[in-house]
Amino acid sequence: MLEPERHQIILEALKVKNSVKLQELVELTNSSESTIRRDLIQLEEGKLLKRVHGGAARLQGKLQEPSMTEKSSKNLQAKRQIAQFAGGLVEEGNCIYLDAGSTIYEMIPFLPDNIVVVTNGLSHANELLEKNIKTFLIGGYAKPTTKALIGRGALDSLGHYRFDKCFMGVNGIHSQFGYTTPDPEEAMIKQLAISLSSEAYVVADESKFSEVAFAKITDLHQATIITNELDLDTKEQYHSKTKIKVVTS
Repeated sequence: MLEPERHQIILEALKVKNSVKLQELVELTNSSESTIRRDLIQLEEGKLLKRVHGGAARLQGKLQEPSMTEKSSKNLQAKRQIAQFAGGLVEEGNCIYLDAGSTIYEMIPFLPDNIVVVTNGLSHANELLEKNIKTFLIGGYAKPTTKALIGRGALDSLGHYRFDKCFMGVNGIHSQFGYTTPDPEEAMIKQLAISLSSEAYVVADESKFSEVAFAKITDLHQATIITNELDLDTKEQYHSKTKIKVVTS
């Protein structure tokens, strides 16, 4: 089978479902694994798909933004593993910023008690208070989908604080385009929080890699990535750009 035919079959398979396994593509095209791997690399370089552990996945739209409820139900086991590791980086006496992300939310049970938390996550506040953690909510407009506080009021309020560490959620992590999110106003909040922190962490599962959303947050080197299992090629690609901590089960 010629290369253009294989590429067409791969892309058609991704139209039917969001992700396909390498072995499925081998069978669909009657090709070797090494051939399909090369095809996936070419198609990813052409921004037509993204490679994931064991296969390929469809790219998200740049403005696509799942609600907090939708995000909370996806990749839950991986998110909890990442969240537990991230929570372990917080030390007694730290002042930290928690972004309004679903993986960040999963960190809360693993945080020490004697800390101060500033957050723009409405969903986070009650859980933090249940743990008797001293909590500050920034001001601003409450965004219905992500339950995040954003806007000028949020930026003004956030600017009054400084942090030992911040933990950010993102929609896209890309080796060329950095960290991105669909909403420019949320991007501004994330960018400011990173600039106000001594140490910045992006907490995201493997599904966020090679994705590019509409609004840039910052470059890769501005934060350490905490994620779950990645294939060797992806790991090496991002290790050359920034620090990356891979949490294994």
